[in-house]
Amino acid sequence: MARVTREVVEQAGVDVDQLVDLLVKNASAELTTFYYYTILRVNLIGLEGEGLKEIAEVARIEDRNHFEALVPRIYELGGELPGNMVDFHDISACPPASLPSDPSDVKAIMKVLVEAERCAVRGYSEICNLTAGKDHRTYDLAQAILNEEIEHESWFSEFLGEGPSGHFMREGQTSPFVSKFLK
Repeated sequence: MARVTREVVEQAGVDVDQLVDLLVKNASAELTTFYYYTILRVNLIGLEGEGLKEIAEVARIEDRNHFEALVPRIYELGGELPGNMVDFHDISACPPASLPSDPSDVKAIMKVLVEAERCAVRGYSEICNLTAGKDHRTYDLAQAILNEEIEHESWFSEFLGEGPSGHFMREGQTSPFVSKFLK
């Protein structure tokens, strides 16, 4: 633990235990979403599904990157991950992004994907609101993840016909906002 880091964040008025709890729950959501998105992506087949695989894959990889970026901050603030994967799964900030009962229903898969992203947007918005002007490092990290989650939601909602978002699929680089935390 970075003792002074925790002290400075506490002195700025942040309930560090609450913050660590939110970070751990969101880290769980990222890792479990990475797992569930693997299953969802595999089932995106056929004429409709094949065109969505790449977008689902980018979101899947970026969720793994979000997990990797969150872990150091959790430990810097004196937190830790649960020692048991089942316990970790069960504290996720978001419900499981489970495969729908009809795995061939591409629209149902897209609804699962967009709802997972919407949950993530809410979670990182909460962390940003808690840390704004008080914990610059956590705020910067949460804002970077939030930017990517908003793009993911936009991509999936467009495929559901909810209207244009103005976002375009990125080429080349994954995690453009979060990559600085992965070095």
